[in-house]
Amino acid sequence: MSENLPQVGRVSSRTQPTKPTKENEPVPTSALPSLTAASSLPRNADLLVVGLADTSDGPVLVGVPDDVEKAWAKRHGTSLLASAQSMGAAAKPGTTVVLPSTPGVVVTGLGGVDVTPEQVRRAAGNAVRAAAKVAGDRTLSVALSLETLEPEVLRGAAEGALLGAYGYAKETREATKRPIGSLTVLSAAKDAGAQVAEAATVATAVARARDWVNTPPNALYPESFAEAARALARDARLDVEVLDEKALARGGYGGILGVGGGSQRPPRLVRISYAPRGATTHLALVGKGITFDTGGLNLKPADGMITMKCDMAGAAAVIAAVRAIADLKLKVKVTAYAAMAENMPSGTAYRPSDVLTMYGGKTVENANSDAEGRLVMADAIVRAGEDDPDLIVDIATLTGACLVALGERVAGLMASDDETADDLLDAAEASGEAFWQLPIPDEVRANLSSEVADLASSGKTRYGGALTAAAFLQAFVADGVRWAHLDIAGPAWNGGAPYDYVPKGGTGAGVRTLVSLARSLAQRSGT
Repeated sequence: MSENLPQVGRVSSRTQPTKPTKENEPVPTSALPSLTAASSLPRNADLLVVGLADTSDGPVLVGVPDDVEKAWAKRHGTSLLASAQSMGAAAKPGTTVVLPSTPGVVVTGLGGVDVTPEQVRRAAGNAVRAAAKVAGDRTLSVALSLETLEPEVLRGAAEGALLGAYGYAKETREATKRPIGSLTVLSAAKDAGAQVAEAATVATAVARARDWVNTPPNALYPESFAEAARALARDARLDVEVLDEKALARGGYGGILGVGGGSQRPPRLVRISYAPRGATTHLALVGKGITFDTGGLNLKPADGMITMKCDMAGAAAVIAAVRAIADLKLKVKVTAYAAMAENMPSGTAYRPSDVLTMYGGKTVENANSDAEGRLVMADAIVRAGEDDPDLIVDIATLTGACLVALGERVAGLMASDDETADDLLDAAEASGEAFWQLPIPDEVRANLSSEVADLASSGKTRYGGALTAAAFLQAFVADGVRWAHLDIAGPAWNGGAPYDYVPKGGTGAGVRTLVSLARSLAQRSGT
């Protein structure tokens, strides 16, 4: 896979033809606009983004420079607020209007005047998407003025703007044009440049994960995905190790080999290590990397298979996150594992009722070949435990049951204890991602009993599937190690229309939470 990944500062101001994806060829990837901070409106700005917020005295515009307000009133004979309201502007989040002028003005709803970072992140994303729609044949320069001073709010505006500008490069011979070429965040904060740079690092990581999820599965498969991860890690001088099918067989990785055995494309296990000097806390990340999931011999229905290139979103999240953590120079040791396989039906595919010997020696009765993610994850979790981490966090598009329980925009969280769960929930809240804690009751663990192996891969009933999957994974966590499981089956893929800063297709779910968790662990250790 091409490693021409989105980089902050790369401006797509010209069109570039691409060609349709072929087997084993690099695929085009997206580009993010350049992002800078400034204290005043750039002269070359095509559009200015301002906010509209509700107050006790009525709606007010937020972030309008005085000279813009005066010029608007002189030119149009009315206030900017009156003009915006006449065109349907409202403080309601998600509402945007574009007022033509020089520069044009985008008015985006903020909700209440006391905004949270996530409110600003969403408002900025909506504004930039609205700007892209009116670009036409031009590549626009957009400035955002939302009175951002606090670091978290400033980063939220910058992240939302960049993520709202994201667009996956379509596989086509037609020229691909980028509607947004540059973004400028206006702020009077003294450290605005540093905050915007940090936001750009996080947004780049999310875009990287989105790109991998959106890549067609004939171009992204275990070998090419592993090589992309290797290149990304080496570019940041991170330690990286890739186990191929021979190394996996020598090591006894029965889960990964079993799942990947039905495909002509053999599996891989990628290990990336970031170990900064002075770090006192060790975080292990484990991601599910099923590059395509047919369901194996328990074949999925056709309409349930079309989006299954998304089943590697957990691996994409941990690889992108560890690179961002390294780029931010956070003082926390992080070891990321990405378990990669393609789940296909064939004469060499693993069967329901097969008994697999997992890494570490535990045996598992395979109950359903479409419950493959937990098997590759179990091998990786055991291996991660050998690195003596303080905390293991695994992330996966693991169960449809979690999507049924929490919907398409909320991820599930299960953990070894409430304190660990609280750490993850705090990190998710700080990053603007939605998670909800679910339990792992004792009766669910008992439901995994097997008469022919140490445990079964699935329960004996169809109820509580997300809880059962988590209970299975916990059985492979080393004693005494804190652990959390993130089921992102819902929010990892957006099959509907874009909203806020979320595009159609891959969303990059979980990346921001993992980076936020690493930041909090580094701060807690006092380094």
